Amino acid sequence: MKTNRRTVLAGLSAATATGLAASAVEARSTPPATAQRLAVASPDGRITVELLVPASRGEHPRWAARHGDTVMLEPSQMALVLGDGRRLGPDAKFLGSETTSSDGSWQPPYGIAGNYDGRANQLEARFEDRRSRIRFAIRLLAHDDGIACRFVLLSAPKKTVRLGGEQIEFRMPAGTRVWTSRDEGEYAVSPAGRIAPIPHPELTASTDKGALADTPAMAQTPAGLAMLLCEADRLHYPRMMFAPGPDEQTMVSRLMHFPGRATGFSGPGDTHAAPLFDVEAPFTTPWRVIMVAERTAGLIGKAGLVPTLATPNRLGATDWVRPGRAFRVRAPYTNENATAGLAFAVERKMDFIVFDAHWYGDGTDPSDATHPIDGFDIEGIVAAARQKGIGTIVYVDRVPAMRQLDAIVATYRKWGIAGIKFGFIWEGRQEDVDWIYDVVKTCGENNLLVNLHDNLRPAGLERTLPNYVALEGVRGNEQFPTARHNVTLPFTRALSGPIDYTICYDHYKNLTTNAHQLAMAAVYYNPLTFLYWYDTPAKYRTGSWPALHWFDECPTTWDETHAIDGEPGEYVAVARRNGDRWFLGAMTNEEARTIQIPLAFLGEGKWQAMVFADGARAQEPRLTTVDISRRNVDASATLTVAMQPSGGQAIFFERRA
Repeated sequence: MKTNRRTVLAGLSAATATGLAASAVEARSTPPATAQRLAVASPDGRITVELLVPASRGEHPRWAARHGDTVMLEPSQMALVLGDGRRLGPDAKFLGSETTSSDGSWQPPYGIAGNYDGRANQLEARFEDRRSRIRFAIRLLAHDDGIACRFVLLSAPKKTVRLGGEQIEFRMPAGTRVWTSRDEGEYAVSPAGRIAPIPHPELTASTDKGALADTPAMAQTPAGLAMLLCEADRLHYPRMMFAPGPDEQTMVSRLMHFPGRATGFSGPGDTHAAPLFDVEAPFTTPWRVIMVAERTAGLIGKAGLVPTLATPNRLGATDWVRPGRAFRVRAPYTNENATAGLAFAVERKMDFIVFDAHWYGDGTDPSDATHPIDGFDIEGIVAAARQKGIGTIVYVDRVPAMRQLDAIVATYRKWGIAGIKFGFIWEGRQEDVDWIYDVVKTCGENNLLVNLHDNLRPAGLERTLPNYVALEGVRGNEQFPTARHNVTLPFTRALSGPIDYTICYDHYKNLTTNAHQLAMAAVYYNPLTFLYWYDTPAKYRTGSWPALHWFDECPTTWDETHAIDGEPGEYVAVARRNGDRWFLGAMTNEEARTIQIPLAFLGEGKWQAMVFADGARAQEPRLTTVDISRRNVDASATLTVAMQPSGGQAIFFERRA
């Protein structure tokens, strides 16, 4: 990584500071006598983020940002909260600042693109808290895709620092609308300071109380900017939520005190509150990130920013990490059912078979996750699957994972297991975050993929530990949500990391058309995509199922992503390239919709498009047939994509000879 350093003169105007950020001019650094603005611009110069250094004691540092001439973030207070309730920030002496330019571009082992842009400029302002003598810094980062801020504890008289949270404000322009959700509840739209996500009554009961929202949140300003607010690089630190701020324009970061979804059938454990936690200086907090785009769909192509801001790979070689499509073999777990599931996986070009809950017991404390239930020859099935190029993933509940992780990974490595899907995972407190890290790292050191389920939210850990290929944290098809919800996800939860939605096809509980379900495989990014979630091979032994060819061909990772169009809760259209083929997914809400899609993204040459479209409108969306057609196109063409209510369309493009 290249890094260029230059010192910024404290006390400059915003314009001058921005100019210094864009050039390499050096200047002396002196403490400010009056209120100061320090600034840094993105590499392309379009985004500017400022730090307003307090002019007097008792005032908070504030950050602000613009996209061109348009306000992204109005001046917003920043502070870390110490364990005694005092804040780091308002009573601090400014020591100086500097900017750096770096190029941390990288090639992920899997992702939404083959290359992630890591070029960024960063401002670091250093302070000393007058009372505690803790020295700390505020870092502001400007990337072409957005901005980020974080605190750094540089030194402390006592190495261990007790923290009680943070208070980082996000004050958005008046009239901004924000999309927020809680646990796996529905999305609500409100002003930033009036967030009131619709809670999921079962999942919210055990966690933090109040009008709190999970990350990410999406915002649209009156000037037309679209922003995604989330976090990145969460290590040894509680998960962030959003709380209403002091006025209608402001949300505030709030750290979780309890684990999410920690009651009922998630199993026993210590669910105590942890409002205080310890770190050792030097220590760096997670990034608070704001992606920005001039149109809402433009956010979709910027989802690589979260892993780019995360700590780089700590596992070493990743050539064994293998994303792909997975088929769940459902109970009862017998050798006969497993063999049938394996045959179906081979027929449908799957990469994995998955044995879900209860293949080893009921998941409670007495269960031993290293021994299958009686009569189930899992070692034989794993060996047979490997001979056919199919990996095996097995489910393990949190309780046995806590009790016997070392035995689990040793046994599974001996069997040849490819990965583990851990269920009912707690995330929230520092101790929960640490446990997840240790579990994923231990599995990675034993060449085991990891998929975590339940109330989790991504923060780029898939870069730090690349075996962490998937996570849930979404109201997916296990709950059969509405089409409106499905077309909100691409602009919210799906932008902060992989999204394990568990796609269904031709299911009697689906509230959407089958073409809508097909399109999800391209619209949602998940390196480990579960297909046919509630199905058995027997379902497809009779009748004709030509539309499944789309699932047979659609990959799970991408060399390029092209956001076409869409609005949250309305519709979405995304094209993604894998190798020399393009896959396009379009989905609409409960309204029928026709959109025009220019094919300029195809580039040179002639192409054949295979189209999986909604047929004639049926009495219920799920009964709508899938019409399949082929046509020859090139980059100059524009496709007319017609979708029935709760419908969609899936298209893949191959080069013509």
